[in-house]
Order: sequence, then structure tokens, then C-alpha cells
Amino acid sequence: MAQKIIIDTDPGQDDALAILLALASPEIEVLGIVGAAGNVPLLLTSKNIRKICELAGRPDIKVFAGCDRPMTGPLVTAEHVHGATGMDGADLPEPSMPMQEQHGVDFIIDTLQSEPAGAVTVCTLGPLTNLGKALTRAPEIAGRIKQLVLMGGGLFEGGNITPAAEFNIYVDPPAAAVVFGSGVPIVMMPLDVTHKTLTTRVRVAAIQALGTPLSDAVVGWLHYFERFDVAKYGSDGGPLHDPNVIAYLLKPELYSGRFCNVEIETESELTKGMTVADWWDVSGRPKNALFMRDVDADGFYALLTERLSWLGRADTAAEAAPGLLVTSSRAR
Repeated sequence: MAQKIIIDTDPGQDDALAILLALASPEIEVLGIVGAAGNVPLLLTSKNIRKICELAGRPDIKVFAGCDRPMTGPLVTAEHVHGATGMDGADLPEPSMPMQEQHGVDFIIDTLQSEPAGAVTVCTLGPLTNLGKALTRAPEIAGRIKQLVLMGGGLFEGGNITPAAEFNIYVDPPAAAVVFGSGVPIVMMPLDVTHKTLTTRVRVAAIQALGTPLSDAVVGWLHYFERFDVAKYGSDGGPLHDPNVIAYLLKPELYSGRFCNVEIETESELTKGMTVADWWDVSGRPKNALFMRDVDADGFYALLTERLSWLGRADTAAEAAPGLLVTSSRAR
């Protein structure tokens, strides 16, 4: 039986690959995708989700607009990483599939209340605003979520938007605090893992060799996306963050970590948005999250490339989206 999931996301090139990986995998049933404000504002993330679905030949996926700002404070975005559109690097057609009229927070609550308890996994690839709002309005849904698998936080790797904070948590620390205090079973894919899944030349070349319109778009995204982190870290490629969430659902054996207490700093000017992970169990606080630290990066890319080949076969792509034209732009 396929795993039922809700995806909450703010695409983002790496979010796009996570969505594609989910849609390429028969083990997963995507009940709906909720747009979040994060990498770019909500209007763009909602458009980008639909572009991704249409690229994958899945205009049947239900897409909902969530919250357009954090629970408190102004929205922080990341166009300096993802470009003005949020998905610079590949020029995709404007989407024709509709947005659903229901608000994304209502969709999350209604779905979790209507599906059997423990049947739905929530996958968050961006700030936790939508889920934080849902848990605040309907705290009883916490006991109905099978697990939350999220990309966010960091410990030994520190932060990527401030010295202490990872972007997804930093955008809305109060929402993250609600989520981590809710009792939902949490699996974290922090920077400690995602910084090990680098878009090396060999790995990107393997995707490019697929030779499909979809793989052309993916390579265009990767070449654009990695430029920021290559310049920042001097690494051989950029860290591919969000697809780790979906890869964990498909092959959890690729990952290892430790169950520990994670608290969210919401007050400090210096460390706002920090995930304070008690890796060494020195605080005595209740353990509330499986904090991943290691990944088989080659196994991760083998899975991703294989599934993209399934989704991007010329015959199925032409049948699903006739006339689709993708023009990729190369940053290098």
C-alpha cells in the first residue's frame, strides 16, 4: 500500500526535485501539495508547484495556497539563492492547472481528520507556518499524523541564513516551536545531512545523461542553484536539501541519526531560529525528534536519478504533456 503524504513546500529548485521524486515513486500517494511563503513569496511558490506538477505530467495533483507570512514578524525570502522566480535555471510554461479554492491550512486539518489516524505523513520542505497554524487551530490532529519528515535545522553544521539558524526554521521560529512541542513524531533532515548530498559534476552528469525535457530542466535548476553554495563553501557542488525528505520515505536505510530533544530558539537576537539539539543527552529534556546526521550520498543520488528516469521517459512525457517545451539555462 502506498504511503499517503501531504507536501508543504516553498519551491525552490531543491523543493522541485523533492516533488518530482515523490511523483515518480509508486510507493507514495500525494494527497495534496500546500504552498508556503519562504524561498519566495506565496504567489510564486503556488505557481511553481503547479509548474512542477505539469512538468511531471501530473496536473491531477491538488495544489493549495497556504499562509503568505510567518505567524509573527515579516517574511524573509531567499531570492539571492533561488533567483527572482524561486526556480531560476529552467524556463517552464506558465501553469494551466488550477489552484484549489480551499486554504492550505484547512486542507491539512480536514485531511488529517478524515483519513484514519496514523495514515498520513506530513512532509515539510519549507518554513513550518502552515503546519504550525494547523496545530494551533486543531491540536488534536497531532495524534493523527503518522510522522512529520522535515527539512530544517542544523547542529554541527550550524546555520545557513545566520551563524546559528537554518533558513526554514529561521523564517518562522514560533511555528517551529509549536510543531516541535506538539508531540508529533518528527524526523529531521538538517544541514548536517543535506550538506553531504552535494551536486557534484559526476552526479549532475548522470542526470543530464537521461536526455529528457524533464532532466534538462533539472540540470538547469541544479546549475543555477549550486552556484551560491559553491561560492560560499568552496565545495564540489551545492547541497541538495529537500529531496532527502522524500528519499527517507523510500529508503530510510540510507540515513542514520539519533533520537534526541530538539528545542527552537524564538527570542535571542543572535540565535533566533536555532534548533537546539541535545545530541549528547545532557539536558534531561524529553526526546522529541529523530535527528539525522549521516547519509549514503551515492545511494541517495542513485535513487533520485533512477526515479527521474522513470518520470522523464520521452514516451510518457510526450503522452502526459504534449507540446511541452523546456529551455534550460546553464550557469557554468
